[in-house]
Amino acid sequence: MSGWLREVVGTWRAVLRDPGVLLMLLIAPLIYSFFYPWPYTTEQLQRVPVAIVDQDHSALSRQIQRFAQASPRLELALLTADEGQARAALAAGEIQGYVLLPAGLKREAGRGRGQVVPVLADGAYFLANKIVLLGFVEVLGTVSAGIELRQLQAQGQSPLQAAASRSPLNVELAALYNPHEGYGSAVVPAVAVLIVQQLLLIGVAMWVGQRLEDRARPADGLALWSARTAAFASFGGLSAAWFFVLIFPFFGYAHGGNPAGAALLLLPFCWAIAAAGVALGALLAERERAMQLLLCSSLPMAFLAGFSWPREALPAPLWWLGELLIPAVPGIQGFVRLNQMGAPLPAVGPQLLALCCQALGYSLLAAWALRRRPAAISSAALPGLPG
Repeated sequence: MSGWLREVVGTWRAVLRDPGVLLMLLIAPLIYSFFYPWPYTTEQLQRVPVAIVDQDHSALSRQIQRFAQASPRLELALLTADEGQARAALAAGEIQGYVLLPAGLKREAGRGRGQVVPVLADGAYFLANKIVLLGFVEVLGTVSAGIELRQLQAQGQSPLQAAASRSPLNVELAALYNPHEGYGSAVVPAVAVLIVQQLLLIGVAMWVGQRLEDRARPADGLALWSARTAAFASFGGLSAAWFFVLIFPFFGYAHGGNPAGAALLLLPFCWAIAAAGVALGALLAERERAMQLLLCSSLPMAFLAGFSWPREALPAPLWWLGELLIPAVPGIQGFVRLNQMGAPLPAVGPQLLALCCQALGYSLLAAWALRRRPAAISSAALPGLPG
């Protein structure tokens, strides 16, 4: 076995003997892979508590109540004629929204006059707000359609003719890549890439920082550091494979669209992260600083990646900052397209190029950071291994 391969194996052994680094590179991905997706297993928010303010007290308002109770989106928690009571319940967090059925609703609807039925929801929670609005829109739309059909039949049309007259054009919606239109299917595949990056980056920087704390050791050659970088990158590949191959199918997320392309994209992605970890560890030269610095960076990186907030809405400097410096930013864009959408490799050409440039750039930065230390450590000398 060549010295380079011995160093790769030696680095694997060193990681397995270091509890802190082992936690970051192997154990934490296993924990996160179940802990993070589990709350989203229902995919869609359902049974949101709402109120109905019924000031009409008619057969029509009672029909709306029954339809609201039958809706899978809504949970009728309060029925009242006092809008002030509903507002108080909304402010207290007991409900997420309410609909106001004004007095004279049935009378005006029977005369064929259009009525505006206000729906108020708590906009501070955008998911709950969306479900409340959609739920009441479906309820009121269904009731309104029934009124229109009865009016058309009263004019002499048959039920089929009335249905065709009311809705001459129909739209059938089919969601691609996320058939359940669930929050978990949209978010978890992207966050998984960020999890792989952050854990690998922290683990590598911790390991390198601890070794460089001992300034008495002689400096290592860059060839041995490249072997270590390859060993670290392999841990990132294992974490990514765990998510892509096992976790996504387990939770029912779209997966396996272009596995060959995803495997190819993993090479520069994992190398860029590993090289960045080596550079950061060499610059800090302390085990604890890497974790302190990186733990607070995950949320900004998530916004820069463009899955929780449209990248087009970001200022141009922030867009380029993420594209040029953060492997997870082009990584998320590329892996989601390959894994979930089955895109061909040329479709992620810009992301592949960005990751290759990052891998090269961070490798050069790591080499400079290691060279600049007047007394860097020796890597040839993992315990029991020749230099």
